[in-house]
Amino acid sequence: MVIFQIMSNMDAAALVWFIVVVGSYQVIAEWAPAESSSIVGAVQQQRVAWMRNMARREERAFDAIVLNGLGQGNAFFASTSAIVIGGLAAIMGSGEKVQKLLEQLPYVAQSSAVLWEMKVLLLIAIFVFAFFKFAWAYRLSHYTAIMIAATPNPIPGNEAACDSHADRTAKLIGIAAEHANSGLRAYYYAIAAMAWFFHPLAFAVATTWVLAILVRRDFYSRSRRILQG
Repeated sequence: MVIFQIMSNMDAAALVWFIVVVGSYQVIAEWAPAESSSIVGAVQQQRVAWMRNMARREERAFDAIVLNGLGQGNAFFASTSAIVIGGLAAIMGSGEKVQKLLEQLPYVAQSSAVLWEMKVLLLIAIFVFAFFKFAWAYRLSHYTAIMIAATPNPIPGNEAACDSHADRTAKLIGIAAEHANSGLRAYYYAIAAMAWFFHPLAFAVATTWVLAILVRRDFYSRSRRILQG
């Protein structure tokens, strides 16, 4: 491929490693058996409990407040991603100056102007992905608010309808959380991609380091054990 012909062997290997790690982890993290044993699955169990408790209450203002806070967090990250994309687009216009400034630092590998722009484009692609994930999660929080407002009244004989509606609402919040989690992981991946500006070896090491952090926090953290009880 032409894209690999303008890179050194080390740059190409580091980029391939990054793509394999990111793609594989996204698939594994969203695989149902793995997700059920991760912190995502543990939190989803708490969402189901939350929505079932909500369905049995007549006063649901507290639930709306909590949901609004979650939605505002997604809106913040979506707007932050858009700002970062604009900043990176501006760097594309003055890439030579920034590149020369960065290459004055010790241990920074020399790269062509085309390769430099590829590195910036990789970061832009990551934050565009994050923006769409957070924007959709924010939109889903609106739909969840409507579902909460549409919850049947907890009257005798209506328990089954309340529980069914609560379970569907919890699933909708879970989908929003899945998109938000993917957006947050994109920020981790961006940290690894930034290391490519310094050296391809640093890029590969940072990718491995980020993978280790994500695996530990998703599957082996203390918070996961606490959530699972």
